[in-house]
This record gives sequence, C-alpha cells and structure tokens, in this order.
Amino acid sequence: MTAAALPPLDEILGAAVVVSLPMRVRFRGITARELVLVRGPAGWGEFGPFPEYADEEAAHWLRSALESAWLGPPAPRRDTVPVNATVPAVGPGDVPQILARFPGARTAKVKVAERGQDLAQDVARVRAVRELVPNVRIDANGGWSVDEAVVALGELVADGPLEYAEQPCASVPELVEVRRRMPDVPIAADESIRRAEDPLRVVRAGGADVAVVKVAPLGGMRRLLALADKLAGHGVPVVVSSALDSAVGMGAGLAAAAALPALPYACGLGTGGFFTADVAAPRTMADGKLPVGQVTPDPALLDTVRADPERARWWFDRVRRCRAALD
Repeated sequence: MTAAALPPLDEILGAAVVVSLPMRVRFRGITARELVLVRGPAGWGEFGPFPEYADEEAAHWLRSALESAWLGPPAPRRDTVPVNATVPAVGPGDVPQILARFPGARTAKVKVAERGQDLAQDVARVRAVRELVPNVRIDANGGWSVDEAVVALGELVADGPLEYAEQPCASVPELVEVRRRMPDVPIAADESIRRAEDPLRVVRAGGADVAVVKVAPLGGMRRLLALADKLAGHGVPVVVSSALDSAVGMGAGLAAAAALPALPYACGLGTGGFFTADVAAPRTMADGKLPVGQVTPDPALLDTVRADPERARWWFDRVRRCRAALD
C-alpha cells in the first residue's frame, strides 16, 4: 500500500474501536492487550504496536492494519495452516493445561531466559513439554549472552533435539557466534529481522537458519510475502508468527501464511488462547491446524472488551502520529 493510496485520518478513526483483551497469564510483562481495530471497505484491520515502540516503528503496524481493512488478503494457496503451541515461562506442572489449548499440535514453542528465572527452570519446562509434544523449539527473546546461550542450549538438547532456538541473543554478531559454536542447533532470528532496517542483514551475516516473521511489524501481509521471497533466495525458510494479536490480527497472519509458496514449519499463530475474551469467536483448531479466513468482530464481544475513554484517547493520538509518519 503506497503512501498515496493510504486512507485519510478521518476515515481511519471514523469506525475505529480501542479494545483491551484480558489475558490468562502474564506475557511480555502485560496482563491485558490493548489495540485498535479499524474498519475499511475490505474488512477489518488491527493496530497494536507495544507501548515502548516509537512512532516511526509503530507506523509499520498502522500500514499493516490499513492493508487488511482497505485491500484485504492476498490470494491463498491453502485453506488451513499448521500452528505450534506456545508455552510461556510457567512451571512444569502447568504445561499440560497449556498444551491442552492446542489440540493436535505436534510442535511447541517454549519461552526461556525469563527474567527472575534460572536455567534449571527452563530445562524442567522443556522436559515437561517433550513428554507431550514431539517437536520442541525455544524462544529466548534475546535474553542470553553468547556464553550463556551455548551453555543453555547444551543443557536443553541433552534430552533431545531442538527444532530451532529463536533469538537466543540480541545482536546479529552474537547470533553468528552462537550458530558457529552450536552447529547442531538451528538458529531462528525474530527481533533481528522484524526490528531491523535491513531485515536480510542477519541472514547475509550467517546468523540464522530460520526467519520468524510477523505481519504487523513488517507493514502488512504483502510485505511479509516479499521478504519471504528474498529470504528463500538465501535458503532461509520463514515461520509466520503473531504479535499477541486479537482474532482480527491473527486472521492477517493466517492469510499471509496461507499465501506462502512453501510452509515447512508450523506457524506461531495459535496465541488466541492466551486471552480470556476476544473480539470474535475463536477459530476451531483441528489436528494442529487453524482455518484461514477474514474475521468480523462480534458487536456484543466488542462491547465487553472496549477500553476506557482515557485509553481510547491515548491510542487515537497514537494513530494520528503514525498516520502522519506514513506520509
């Protein structure tokens, strides 16, 4: 969507709704997910950059929302998408009830390197997941140094292989070094791609075997597909993931995954179960897969999760600034 094709601000805000979705567990340090839903001629879009993101970065999320609402999804190649279970930094005793929210899922992504926790807790969590799911990947969110990552990955593969380790360290040089020192553990880049001016830099540097990509931070479904095509030229497959999206944003992620020429890995698009309330009825997961299709928010559900007026003003001001940044 070019700048010239962007809708004017009054059209964006005219039917916009700010919502606050309560969460079952703390995730990224929050217990409620706030975001803006916008409605256009092609359907609904979602704008929900996290509060710490500056306007220049958050503007990509607005571009994504406008693409969904004014252009709609790209042509699909499949009508279902395999998804992974997502296990937050909980104790091993809580793992079975979390995995039960992902019926049929054969892959689980396990959060590790949580502040205030130690490696023994990570190992115990991963071990509990291995007992129930055959394919395990971990996500450290850049929380380790190189030496810490090497030690942790060595401990975590003692009981079995990892499908990949996502963002074990924060910087590209660190990812390159971990990949060199741990050649048997595939490395996936997330933040190093979606929060970088040059998303291919980590791949060119030799720091990633897999790329984790998200629709909103990249500026939309079509931009994700274009990046996936470039990454394929470097032999790097993509995993489409969510940014803690509502049912509307998840629909955009599923649409992007459905349009990819190849989908070798389960996608991280099953996080809707972390909300105790959403803006539409949940998709039914079957055999570890979710159906593809656009979402129309349920008016009754919207009323129950509508944010208070002060928060709505805060988000509308943010939309104004990001719309100006897109110009």
